[in-house]
Amino acid sequence: MARIVNPRNDIRTVAARAGVSIASVSRTINGLPTVRPTTTKRVWAAVKELGYQPNTQARALVSGRSRLFGLIISDITNPFFPELIQSFEDIAVDTGYEILIGSTSHDPKLMERVIDRMLQRNVEGAAVMTFGIEETVLERLAARGVPLVFIDVAPDAAGMSTLAVDYKRGIGQAVQHLAALGHRRIGFISGPAGLHSAILREEAFRSAMADIGLPPPLRHIVRGNHTLEGGMEAMGTLLRVGTPPTAVMCSNDMTAIGVLHAAVAAGIKVPEQMSVIGFDDIHIARYMIPPLTTIQLSCRDLAQAAFTALRACVEHESWSRIYQISTQLSLRRSTGIPYGASSDPTSSAEADAPIEVRQIRHGPEGRKSEAIP
Repeated sequence: MARIVNPRNDIRTVAARAGVSIASVSRTINGLPTVRPTTTKRVWAAVKELGYQPNTQARALVSGRSRLFGLIISDITNPFFPELIQSFEDIAVDTGYEILIGSTSHDPKLMERVIDRMLQRNVEGAAVMTFGIEETVLERLAARGVPLVFIDVAPDAAGMSTLAVDYKRGIGQAVQHLAALGHRRIGFISGPAGLHSAILREEAFRSAMADIGLPPPLRHIVRGNHTLEGGMEAMGTLLRVGTPPTAVMCSNDMTAIGVLHAAVAAGIKVPEQMSVIGFDDIHIARYMIPPLTTIQLSCRDLAQAAFTALRACVEHESWSRIYQISTQLSLRRSTGIPYGASSDPTSSAEADAPIEVRQIRHGPEGRKSEAIP
């Protein structure tokens, strides 16, 4: 049967079409459990046939629920976050929820405005996917009893959940992969100094290197800022040390893409002369030249865990304090045997192999990278 699309269709029209009362339609649309299954089936068939779109504000007034979750991210320009938003929205829509998105750009004033909007719209819960706790979020949203989900760390309080990312597993796999190829000089480009996830990723790298008996020289660990430009600048810093690393691991994929660009500018072939590994596995990583070897942090897994935690709180279902998020090395073509080494991974022939570097020219927006003590 063809859908009857009429802008004047309302709850009365649906009730007449389904042959039930207006109250039954209202209870069905608002998900109340007191409606008989046969009635529910007839109401939703009428809704679909008429193309009726329930007024979400009216539904909220009737049910006392907004069925709205907030999603707070830090950088909409990083491809990781649009992928996360899409996953979160897909899951929410499939279960009858809506989402309100706020991007802070690490700006406290923007964060304040994001929180104001979420409080005004009466969000039932919020996923703070900024990879770091913002005090203003805790103080204002938590004070209203809004359940919150954080990545990596959250306060030990009711309604607060943590998405605990297993950085150690994926980064450990990456370090072991490079060591098996024969790399001994492995560098690392971290993220912003105050970002908790960046700190955890660097700690996981240092621990993995110690596990294989190859603690990296301090000059091979450089701080970036999780941007493409920051990756280019950090790569320049690594190439200026006396003996550059033969492999570079990065705290995120945007940094790694910047490293690939800087390598081209310096006349360095990847992976023939230098191997590069990222972190996140954003969609574009597989289409780089060469395709980027990276550590996968699934946006779908993050979104599903965050949504599950929030829904469990607001619908009084089984709730967990911590949700584990796994990581996994995704091998592509940006890693290989170190330049000058034999195929024997125990060979140390690459230890003194030189890398010829052309001068890298940076644009006016470039920022000097900082070596981490």
